[in-house]
Amino acid sequence: MNASKNPFGDKNPFERPSGPPDGDELREFIVANRSTIGMIALVLLAAILLYFSIFKVESEYVGLRTTLGKYDKTLEPGLHIRVPLFQQVYQLPAKRQLKQEFGFRTISSTTKSEYSRSDLTLRESSMLTGDQNVAVVEWIVHYQISDPFKYLFVIREPENTLRALSETAMREIVGDYSVTEVLTLGREEILMQAKTKLSQMCQRFETGISIQRIELKDSAPPELVRPSFNEVNQAEQERDRMQNEALAQYNKEIPKAEGQARQTIEEARGYAVERTNKAKGDVARFVAIQKEYAQAPKVTRSRLYLETMNDVLSNTGKLMIIDESARGFTPLIMPGAGGPISAPSAAAAYTGGTR
Repeated sequence: MNASKNPFGDKNPFERPSGPPDGDELREFIVANRSTIGMIALVLLAAILLYFSIFKVESEYVGLRTTLGKYDKTLEPGLHIRVPLFQQVYQLPAKRQLKQEFGFRTISSTTKSEYSRSDLTLRESSMLTGDQNVAVVEWIVHYQISDPFKYLFVIREPENTLRALSETAMREIVGDYSVTEVLTLGREEILMQAKTKLSQMCQRFETGISIQRIELKDSAPPELVRPSFNEVNQAEQERDRMQNEALAQYNKEIPKAEGQARQTIEEARGYAVERTNKAKGDVARFVAIQKEYAQAPKVTRSRLYLETMNDVLSNTGKLMIIDESARGFTPLIMPGAGGPISAPSAAAAYTGGTR
């Protein structure tokens, strides 16, 4: 008995026949090897089923699995198994921040970004302001899929719906502002209100989308009126510059004038105090002299006269009296003496002891 028996019989199935097999030979071959062929078919079928059953959810995605068209489970990133033909998996970038552009489209986002604009983008960005002017507003909506189930099954065409809601919210907010506010000072306030409005609309329509932020790319007047608008802006900037210069000069001169005024007032107050104190001193001195004068009027009058003449004559230089009858000089008049006397006589009268 042979140690190895040929399972295909005496014929070698791998030996190429000299001619094409006829129907009888093919049937005989299938019948003789049906178990082996069935095993190979089962292995191939199992491999195919395993290939289509195992799948991977990427790191920034989540998978939504449906069984016979009905939502079954949300799958986190990693390897998972499904039943082919009965179960289907939809992968959504729920862990990634997405964006939509309005008024332009990004062609290349390399070191130097390139953008394209068309009639469609122009219709998106052209808006009517509150003062019946037209402004071209370009913005970017940054969002994230917060509820994958609502995003995929509750709302139809979520991307187009978000685009329509964003444009509606921005037009409504811009319509409450003047063109000057839209192009200059009111930009940040408009973005904040647009984000709040769009978030409320997304929640009301159950889009499953969370608005992260709204970025204003550009806001400008239409191309046809842009030169005139730039001239107006230049004039306003020149006006603001001149106002700022005038305000700076005002802030420089007014404090200086106020300081000088306070200085003058303080000097006047000091002068008033000085004059008042001096007047009080003169009054006190006069009162003291008056008391002394009341006690000895003649002596006091002579002393005052001599003190005064001493002060006066000390500034006249040298005075020589040669003849008492000479003219051309001022005689010393002793109060109460009845006529002119010489200096020695006046001194003798003062020191003589007579009062």
